[in-house]
Amino acid sequence: MTRVPPGNRHVEQPPIPGASVRRTRAGKTTFDDKYEKIRDLLATDEQLRSKIRETARAYGIDPIHIAGALVGEHTYNVDAYDRLQSYYVKAAAYAGNSFQFAYDGEKVDDFVSRPEFSSCASLHDSYRLWTCRETVWDTEFRGKSVGGKQYPNNRFSAVFFQPFFAGQTFGLGQVNPLTALKLSDLVHQRSGIEPLDVNDAAAVYDAIMDPDKSLAFVGAAIRQSIDDYKSIAGMDISSNPGITATLYNLGNTLQRAQALAARNRSGGNALPEENYYGWLINDKLEELKALF
Repeated sequence: MTRVPPGNRHVEQPPIPGASVRRTRAGKTTFDDKYEKIRDLLATDEQLRSKIRETARAYGIDPIHIAGALVGEHTYNVDAYDRLQSYYVKAAAYAGNSFQFAYDGEKVDDFVSRPEFSSCASLHDSYRLWTCRETVWDTEFRGKSVGGKQYPNNRFSAVFFQPFFAGQTFGLGQVNPLTALKLSDLVHQRSGIEPLDVNDAAAVYDAIMDPDKSLAFVGAAIRQSIDDYKSIAGMDISSNPGITATLYNLGNTLQRAQALAARNRSGGNALPEENYYGWLINDKLEELKALF
C-alpha cells in the first residue's frame, strides 16, 4: 500500500474550466467571494458542522474530506446559501413533484432491461450494478445509433437522470441522481436510509436535497473513493483531502483507480494528482481544518 502524502503536487492551481468561470461571472461574483461564503457558513453554523462530524464518523473518514467536497462544490459549481435552513426550504420546494427518470419517452428501468445490459444482471450491489450500466451506456449507446435511434453523445447521468435541468446537481452536496443510486446500498448500510428505487424519482431527489440525508451520500462517495483506490490501485488517499475532493468533483472513481493501476503495472510509479478543485482544498487546508 502506497500512502499518498498530504499537500498539492502542483505548485500552481491547475486551470479552472471555462464553464465554471462563466457561471461565476454570470452571477456577478468571484471564486474568492464564493469560497468565503461557504467557509463562513461552515464557520457560523454549528448544526451543519455537527452533521458533518456525525456523518464522517459513520463512514470512517475525517470531517475535512466532507468539508472539502462542500467547499469545492460551492466555490466552483454553485453559490452557497447563507443558512443551512435555506437548503431545507429548497428541498421542500421539490417535494411531491411527479416525474420519472427517462429519455425520449423511455424509462431508464426499461432501457437497462435491454440485452446490451445482460452482463450487469448478476450484479446486486448498487455501486457495481449502476457502474456497469454506466459503462455499457458509454460503450454501446453514447453518441451511437442503435436500432435506428440516435443517442446523445453525453453522460448517462445527463441523458436519463436530469428531469429538471440537464447536467444539474442539487442540494448541499450537489450529488447527482445516478451517483445517489450507485451509493444507495452503502448509505443504507451505514446511515439506515431506505434503499433508493430508480422508479421513484421523487424519493431520489428527496435523498440528495434534504441535508439530513444528502450529507450521507457525500460521506459515502468519499468512503467509496478511498476504498476504490486502496483495493484497485494500492493507494491510501485518506491523508490527502485535495485528492478525495478531486475525485468527488470528477466521479467515476472505480474507473480512475483502474486506469492508475494499469499505468503503474506498466512500470510507472504515478500518484493521483489534484485538479483545480482539489488544489484549492489543500491550499486552504489549515483554515478549513480549524473549523473542525
